[in-house]
Amino acid sequence: MKKIAAAAAAVLLAVLCAVSAFAATGGTGWFFRKNTEGKQPALPSELSAVRGHNVVWLDAAHGDDSSEKVIYLTFDFGYENGNVEKVLDALDENGVKGSFFVLKQPIVNNTELVRRMFENGHLVCNHTTHHKDMSAISEKETFCRELTEIEEICKAYTGYDMARFYRPPEGKFNEQGLSWADELGYTTVFWSFAYADWDNGKQPDPAAAKEKILSHLHNGEVLLLHPTSATNAAILGDLIREIKKEGYEFRTLDQFGM
Repeated sequence: MKKIAAAAAAVLLAVLCAVSAFAATGGTGWFFRKNTEGKQPALPSELSAVRGHNVVWLDAAHGDDSSEKVIYLTFDFGYENGNVEKVLDALDENGVKGSFFVLKQPIVNNTELVRRMFENGHLVCNHTTHHKDMSAISEKETFCRELTEIEEICKAYTGYDMARFYRPPEGKFNEQGLSWADELGYTTVFWSFAYADWDNGKQPDPAAAKEKILSHLHNGEVLLLHPTSATNAAILGDLIREIKKEGYEFRTLDQFGM
């Protein structure tokens, strides 16, 4: 019993230390408040650190003019499982450009697929080299290397330079990290809608997923999807066509706020 209690205490201490370390950096995770009224979500007060930095977010007081029916499709791309190519096919077939936040693995292991993204006019953006919790990094050199190393890898493997947009893994950030990203010339990108599409073992029903996305459309929306999702691969073509019927235009992040 003493060994069990000691082990439990050790686990609790580790958790408390991790929480304390996260709090010490001022870190938080990005989130948004849903609505089905077609409105841009308000920026929660807990996330106000984004103000004053080179950041793409969206609320009623920031971003695109509320009269513009514009959608920005963004994808967090960590690996290929057959679905990413299908997602890219759907985009290309429908004449829509996306913004892909890419990790090291697909650049190294699926170079031709990433090169296709560049050559077909999609934005290939920075999702860091190793998918670390960027809010937990306290050393500037370590933080910056997570962004610059993948730039070098991308250039070496594809011959192309990454777009200067960065999305922190899992949306975890702090104000110091935003400042360091600013210094590197990056715009940090969050989102105004996403849904639970990332678990390959628990994929949502395609019809329900399409309805969920369509019911939350709003002007200037920054939509986060995971291209590894079998559901997204199955519905994306139809989803794009439905969104176009609603009168929306698709843009890439380099057109944000234009």
